[in-house]
Amino acid sequence: MRVVQVAEPNAPFELVERKLPEPGPGEVRIKVEACGICYSDSYVVTGTYPGVRYPAVPGHEIAGRIDAVGSGETGWQPGQRVGIGWFGGACGACPRCRRGDFITCHELKTPGIHFDGGYADYMVAPVESLASIPDALDAAQAAPLLCAGITTFNALRNMGARAGDLVAIQGIGGLGHLGLQFANRMGFHTVAIARGRDKEKLARDLGAHLYIDSEAQDPAAALMALGGAKLILATATSGKSMTPLIDGLGTDGTLIVAGASPEAIEVNPYHVIGTRRGVRGWPSGSSADSEDTMRFSALTGVAPMVETYPLTRAGEAYERMLSGKARFRVVIVP
Repeated sequence: MRVVQVAEPNAPFELVERKLPEPGPGEVRIKVEACGICYSDSYVVTGTYPGVRYPAVPGHEIAGRIDAVGSGETGWQPGQRVGIGWFGGACGACPRCRRGDFITCHELKTPGIHFDGGYADYMVAPVESLASIPDALDAAQAAPLLCAGITTFNALRNMGARAGDLVAIQGIGGLGHLGLQFANRMGFHTVAIARGRDKEKLARDLGAHLYIDSEAQDPAAALMALGGAKLILATATSGKSMTPLIDGLGTDGTLIVAGASPEAIEVNPYHVIGTRRGVRGWPSGSSADSEDTMRFSALTGVAPMVETYPLTRAGEAYERMLSGKARFRVVIVP
């Protein structure tokens, strides 16, 4: 089989042939049909995430079919459509796991980091990482839902907002274009926040009821004129742009941080005490959450906008993702 690997940190991608791996007990082998490229793949490429074993095969937005099943496994069968996201398995015994915080388990396994990921024709994965893919989704649509999709879907559904509440999505990119669709389908009064008027039509097409051009007006003031947001999902990778959004939250409103940025978010105590505003981060979710995300997407017509590349052009696809010019998720289709 072919894989695209990184031999060591900061080494170039290389396409190599490997022997087809055999799944062990509690594992399955998957024929990869699509693998999304996520910014988090850069942790593997640069060696900035602990535990990466080289040579490493990146990729944690994987959609495919089970090709072979390890001994003793009866819950999954060859031919089943499955996806794998950031969650690749957890210990199930530590305090974090017992609270349901699988994503922060100290023994979390992630494809591309703790075992070979989806930049390949085939891969082997633990059964606890598997999520069933609905027939209504093709592989290239399903793959980004296993990271960008689950992150935005899970954040929006777990913060206490109800249908009719004012919910704003900051940024119309890989995360934001899915966040807008989910917010609309969940019945929220959906507001898009982005720079420039040129993004308004796309934002409305994706489900925004209102559009705020952050270059032309103060987003926080505009949201407060509407009564204040129950939730603001911040997807742009800029802590500086997130800070002023806090003043656009209504009473008990929450700023959800989904866009990773090294910049600090500054919180003025006077601006959060009286209104009980909050700032929270959100990671992805478990394999069960991935299934919920894909089922909801299939039922409501949520779909990522993707650019596809063959496995042989994985390096070019990765650079396209890094450039920020992709509209909006880059997917390898082996």
